Amino acid sequence: MDSISAWKSDPKRVPLIIKGLRQVGKTTAVIAFANENYDNVFYVDFRKQKNAHAIFEGDFVIDDIAFAISTLPRDKRIKKGSLLEAGKTLFIFDEIQDCQNARSSLKYFHEDGRYDVICTGSLLGIKGYRKTKEASRGIGVGNEEQTVMYPMDFEEFYWAVGGEPKVFDLLRDCLKNHRQVPPVFHQQLSDFFTQYLLIGGMPEAVDEYVANKNYGTVRKIQKRLLDDYASDFGTHLNDDLDLETDDVERAIISDTFASVPRQLAKENKKFQYSVIKPRGDARTYGFAVDYLRDYGLVETAYNLSELDFPLEYFVKEEQFKLYFADEGLFMAMLDEAVPAMVLSGDLGTGKGMLYENIVANAFHKMGKKLYYYRKDSGLEIDFISSFGKDVTLIEVKSKTGATKASSSLLSDERCKAKHLIRITSANVGYVNNILNIPHYMVSLLDGFHFED
Repeated sequence: MDSISAWKSDPKRVPLIIKGLRQVGKTTAVIAFANENYDNVFYVDFRKQKNAHAIFEGDFVIDDIAFAISTLPRDKRIKKGSLLEAGKTLFIFDEIQDCQNARSSLKYFHEDGRYDVICTGSLLGIKGYRKTKEASRGIGVGNEEQTVMYPMDFEEFYWAVGGEPKVFDLLRDCLKNHRQVPPVFHQQLSDFFTQYLLIGGMPEAVDEYVANKNYGTVRKIQKRLLDDYASDFGTHLNDDLDLETDDVERAIISDTFASVPRQLAKENKKFQYSVIKPRGDARTYGFAVDYLRDYGLVETAYNLSELDFPLEYFVKEEQFKLYFADEGLFMAMLDEAVPAMVLSGDLGTGKGMLYENIVANAFHKMGKKLYYYRKDSGLEIDFISSFGKDVTLIEVKSKTGATKASSSLLSDERCKAKHLIRITSANVGYVNNILNIPHYMVSLLDGFHFED
């Protein structure tokens, strides 16, 4: 909501496109914002309202397009009695990926300037989604702004379950000054974080947990969401605006997605196509990895050949890991016994992959690219990033534990890394350029930096 407010306050704003996983709350957030900030709001869902596509087939004359939308059924108006008033009217274009001409028209809405436009899209950016013989009318460069909406992070989850928001002000101060969190808060937040590990950040799952505290029903919601996503795999929009499915594509994408837990359970978590199917290779399954990333279900961490800036320059593109975009969805793909084992602390080695995933998830939500470092000798650092002017090593432990690999690198004068962040179950501590933070503080690393 703050992001949309910042967009609206910009006098030079262009139409806004909000991307993100299905059911993450994009439309809900936009409608809530519209009700609070506009006198007149018109809504078009291009997936459900196929007749609305015809509005954008002729010339892009904004007067004609706006009038045609205003004559659509009145139940599609977010605010009853909405009128076409310059400077006071918002158009919401939902599932805009289903109407390429509507997206092309954004340039002309921008040039006209009388009406604001916010669009949402769940399948934007998926290559080959739209199979059409009709030539695209293009996307105006500089005429749209894009932002991504993610599942809730731990701080948002904490608000939802009734936690006191001011506690996070305390946590930020503890992080900044490298001082311990008072024990009573440390234990409370650790318990909440374990709940977050099981529930994740999909709004419907969180809402059910808040209402009933029933993990069984939460898991049913998570599995239904996974089924809904799987129903999208291999689907394409044809010239008749109908969805058609390529069954071969769907099977390949489904098999690739199903393999991700097995990939993360390996000691060497590098993604291997042979784990999907024996003799599997990039020619068969490579497009499926791209699809899942573009869809928003997974994110990629790349191995680095060197620990030096710019990190992107040293990426080994053929060596990567895949992490889930939401911890709750990840949990729903595992055996039904796993949640109880997590709560009791009996999961064993499998718990490490869950905590590593949740850190990758937090970094991705704060806009950080994901990197790790693994050498043929077996030396591996979970994540590489920067929190200041130097390379930073990040190690993740489900509880506590030694970080021999990172410590040896820090002691090597040739290494460009100068700091290590250990993310564990222990309280905050800082000794010899090693910062320890508890799991529940990982999202607070957004904006954090080490002092020079």
